[in-house]
Amino acid sequence: MPPVTKVALVTGAGRGIGLATARRFLQEGWNVALLDVDPKLVAAALGDIGQPDRTLALHADVSREDDVAAATAAARDRFGRLDALVNNAGVAVFKPLLETTTEEWSRVLGVNLTGPFLLIRAVAPVMAEGGGGAIVNITSISGLRASTLRVAYGTSKAALAHLTKQAAVELASLGIRVNAVAPGPVDTAMAKAVHTPDIRAAYHDAIPLNRYGLETELAEMIVFLCTERASYVTGQVIAVDGGFEATGIGLPSLRDARRNL
Repeated sequence: MPPVTKVALVTGAGRGIGLATARRFLQEGWNVALLDVDPKLVAAALGDIGQPDRTLALHADVSREDDVAAATAAARDRFGRLDALVNNAGVAVFKPLLETTTEEWSRVLGVNLTGPFLLIRAVAPVMAEGGGGAIVNITSISGLRASTLRVAYGTSKAALAHLTKQAAVELASLGIRVNAVAPGPVDTAMAKAVHTPDIRAAYHDAIPLNRYGLETELAEMIVFLCTERASYVTGQVIAVDGGFEATGIGLPSLRDARRNL
C-alpha cells in the first residue's frame, strides 16, 4: 500500500507567514489547502506555486461559521483527509485603548480568537477520522508581553495562547496535538510598509539576535510542530523571536560593551 499523503489547511495563506508555511508543507510532500479572505491574493499565490494537483484555494472569512464549515468540507472533499491545521489568519488595529472602538475590538477578536475556535471545532472531527493530527495557532509576542497600541491585538493573542492549551488538553484523546507559535518581529511585507527606520532600530536593539525574523524561519517551526518529529509536544507556546520575549533592559549597551572586549 502506498504511503498516505498528508494534508494541511493553512489560513491567511495568501502571503507572508501563511504562504511560507504552505510552501514548506509542499516541500515536505504534503498537499495543502490555502485559505484566505482575499480570493485574488490566494489565487495568485497558487498560480505562483504552480502545483495545482497538490493545492486548493479556499476563500473564507474565518470569523464566519458558515464560511469555516464550507471551507473545511471543501478541503475534505478534495483531499479526503486533514492532518494539520495552521490558524495563521489575523488582523490588527494599532490604537490606544481609549480610542479603540467596540467595532474594532470585536473584529480583531472575531478573526484572531473566534476564527481559530471555529476552525478547531470544524477540523478536529475530520482529523480524528484519520487517526489524529496537529494544530498550530499563530499567536504573537504581543500576547506574551504588553506594549502600547495593542489592546485588542495583544488581548486576542493572549487568549489564543490559552485556547491552545485548552484544546491540547481536550483533544489529546482524539490523537490531536495543539501548539502555538508566537512570532516576534518578522520581516513581512506589512512590517516593511509600517515600520519606520527608527522602529526597526529599536527592535534590533531589543532583540538579542539583533535582527527581524524571516517568514521561512517561522514556517520551519510551524511545520515541524505538525510532523511526527514533534510527536510528544503539545500544549506549548513557542516564541520564535530571536530572544525578544526573554530580554530585559540594557541590551544595547551590554552588546556594545561585549564588542569592545
